[in-house]
Amino acid sequence: MKETNKNSHINVGAAILMLLFVLLFFAFIGRFFYIEWTQAVSGSDGEKVDLMELGKDKWTRSKILEADRGTIYDRTGENALATDIPSFTLRAILDENYEDHVKDVSKTAAALAPILEMEQSDVTEILSREELFQVEFGASGKNLSLTQKEEIEKLDLPGVGFIPTKTRLYPNEEFASHLLGFTNENEKGVQEGLLGLEKELNKYLVPQEGKETYQSDREGFKLPYGNENITPSKSGNDVYLTIDQKIQVLMENALNEAQEKYNPERMTAIVADPDTGKILAMGNRPTFDPNLRDVSNYTNMALTAFEPGSTMKVFTAAAAIEEGVYNGDELFQSGQYSVPGGRVSDHNAGEGWGMISFDEGIRQSSNVAASILVKEKLGYDKYEDYLTKFGLDAKTGIDLPGEASSRITYSGELERITTGFGQGSTITPIQQVQAITAIANGGKMMQPYVIEKIVDPESNEVKLNHEPKVAGEPISKETATQTRDLLRTVVTDGTGTPYNIEGYEIAGKTGTAQISEGSKGYMSGYGNNIFSFIGMAPADDPELIVYVAVDRPELEYPELGSDPVSLIFNTVMKNSLQYLNIDPIEKEDNASEEAEETESGQLLKDVTGMSVKEAKKQLEDKDLSVTSLGEGEVVGQSPRPSTKILNGERIILQTEGNATMPDITGWSLADVMKLVELVELKPNVMGSGYVVKQGIETGSTIKKDDYLVAELKTPSSETEEEEEPEEEPEPITD
Repeated sequence: MKETNKNSHINVGAAILMLLFVLLFFAFIGRFFYIEWTQAVSGSDGEKVDLMELGKDKWTRSKILEADRGTIYDRTGENALATDIPSFTLRAILDENYEDHVKDVSKTAAALAPILEMEQSDVTEILSREELFQVEFGASGKNLSLTQKEEIEKLDLPGVGFIPTKTRLYPNEEFASHLLGFTNENEKGVQEGLLGLEKELNKYLVPQEGKETYQSDREGFKLPYGNENITPSKSGNDVYLTIDQKIQVLMENALNEAQEKYNPERMTAIVADPDTGKILAMGNRPTFDPNLRDVSNYTNMALTAFEPGSTMKVFTAAAAIEEGVYNGDELFQSGQYSVPGGRVSDHNAGEGWGMISFDEGIRQSSNVAASILVKEKLGYDKYEDYLTKFGLDAKTGIDLPGEASSRITYSGELERITTGFGQGSTITPIQQVQAITAIANGGKMMQPYVIEKIVDPESNEVKLNHEPKVAGEPISKETATQTRDLLRTVVTDGTGTPYNIEGYEIAGKTGTAQISEGSKGYMSGYGNNIFSFIGMAPADDPELIVYVAVDRPELEYPELGSDPVSLIFNTVMKNSLQYLNIDPIEKEDNASEEAEETESGQLLKDVTGMSVKEAKKQLEDKDLSVTSLGEGEVVGQSPRPSTKILNGERIILQTEGNATMPDITGWSLADVMKLVELVELKPNVMGSGYVVKQGIETGSTIKKDDYLVAELKTPSSETEEEEEPEEEPEPITD
């Protein structure tokens, strides 16, 4: 009986258990079909989770596709003035849960500190931040060169690695730096323009990052049949400037020479095409290297306003000629001129030159002559009209940031008169350059500009295109011709004789501006002026305008303010004219013709197809420096054939077969970039000056897309102690 009762309980238990399993089975099947149907489940927060999306998130990975910031070129489109190159950011993983992490902080810090040029204690502090998964090393760990990367990799330090990045390279270093500006990484790690055109054109230059999304396995490898979606990256737009690299280099060298010899407070120089308004060169001192961003002076003097001095007499005379009130043969009493509220004196202590003609007054830069033209010949209202017609009371609108406004002081009678010879009112150099284009090209005043065009490098679509723009026609063609003739005599027989370049007819006007100290009046002391010259050549049909201003050069009596200005002007004007193949008027004989040809500008001959020996002979006969990358037939050359080159410039020849690496120690960065372009290397440049170390060994075979590491240093120079200058008389100015 008991056995039967026991079996009965077992059967009931089994039935219940079976029923429970059946219910669970059907619940599982039901749930399975529900999930299959809805493709969703409830999350921990009670909200539905789409399983398809969850799967995609779990196995889908993405990576950023980087692109280059737009390149800035000179007007030829062959010389990059600002471009992106690869670099590296150092990082260290600190999380001990990660297999490859920093294991020995002291050892790692000791090894990295000298390479990063950091204190070992600072590196130790960074590597001791245990709460972080990964750390970087600030500015010292960014923009590392390939050499630095390889040096660190050889140390084989656990947890230390690199993030590939890009660095903005300015191959010509201190070259139009205030015009180009520079970039720096913002908080998102993107290069952003902070000065000059890099800032002004940032919206055009900045690239658009792309993104690649793909499905992977648990190891992160891309699945061959997974869904893949690519949003391509897009490089920034390329900018083509009106700047001519050769003329800019001539200017930079001349400014450097004047800086070394006269050590002025500041300088500026501008070269312009009078027919179009294109700025071919623009430079300043103090300057900086945008690769280093060692900026001590952010101001572009070419766009700042200061009292112009006697260069203003150009426009005073032109206005009088245009109005028909200028008689060059008419006489006036020079020396002093009394006006309500004061007295105007000529620069030779008020003694003057006696009774002289107005033509002679302009040649000798007489303040009295300019005063009479403003007050008696033109009248204040008419002269004010011409200040407006010449654009001297408004910004030019040049496509550069930071253009200052002029200030025409014209309330009192004395102020109106002194404006006529450049005192009291302040005007920018770029305004003077714009105004004098009307005198240089027959009456049409051309607006200055530096941006030729902006182009999408992928589609070649032109995003922005500048055409020459007439800003006004203040004078007639006849007035322009007569004014140029008068300015020519300033150079041949007046204050401008230091600017008389043999073989070229220069027309222009000198300027010596006093420097205001506010309520204290004007600065005194030998050389405490802004000395300037604005000139054009050839005088009968000008091809170039050059403006130079030098502020407070260190002069030793009897040196004059014209000395540093003419050093710059004459060098830039003469060599630029020769570079543009504008022949001198006079040549003594065939020998001097040959010297003139090789002194500066000449067209580079095409030597491709010649043997290296023959090519070298022909180029070296032209006083050029030649480097060949092999033997045999020449198949390429840099610069390219028909390029205008300067005396002594380095020419690199590529030959058939493998290219052999030359010894580039002592080369300038410009020459290094020629080599890079010719054989398609990737540059990785450190420092500035001249090459002292190269990454590719001399004599080894060069391969396309190899990284060329070049370390540059500036030659050290000894500085002499300055002696206290003796008290000397004021210089005779213009």
